[in-house]
Amino acid sequence: MIDPVFIFRGGVMETVKEKKQAGKNEMQTMMEAYEKLATPGEPHKLLAKMEGVWITKSKMWMDPSMPPEESTGTTDNKMLYSGRFLHMEYTDSMRGTPVAGMVIMGYDNHTKKYITASLGSMGTGIFMFEGPESADGMTIIQENHYNEPVMGPMTYRAVTKIVDENTYTFEMTGMDKSGKEMKMMETTYIRKK
Repeated sequence: MIDPVFIFRGGVMETVKEKKQAGKNEMQTMMEAYEKLATPGEPHKLLAKMEGVWITKSKMWMDPSMPPEESTGTTDNKMLYSGRFLHMEYTDSMRGTPVAGMVIMGYDNHTKKYITASLGSMGTGIFMFEGPESADGMTIIQENHYNEPVMGPMTYRAVTKIVDENTYTFEMTGMDKSGKEMKMMETTYIRKK
């Protein structure tokens, strides 16, 4: 039996029942799309390779004409929410002062980008980095744009590379408004046995 209540839309008559069915189909399609976007994939497996406790060996260049400052620290990395995000808690030192921080790294299936939020005891800001998948499936390259209080606008490039199951590296360079790029930091992560 046809429902006698009609809706006029775009020059076409539809019954309320047909309209409700179309709404259910749209909702089902939307739910399926979101479920697919919420499912961890290959990029998340790359993040999982960094799970564990690591010893860090870092070099920082405050002045490119001077030797780097070196330090040793630790990081404890855990996957969160059924393999969707990597949570990193680290401790280190800078110029003899202890530093600590946290990093959350994920891969957004919708934008096809790795997204990283970094914060810690060295400041009050949250630094956001993002970048696409790499061709080799073992490297994450991300950028951040930040208006430094002393140097002015800077573009930072962060490169995380899986070397093997017990080693990965992180390098960061900075480029100022003149276009000059300088290496600022490199860290090697060695899995704690």
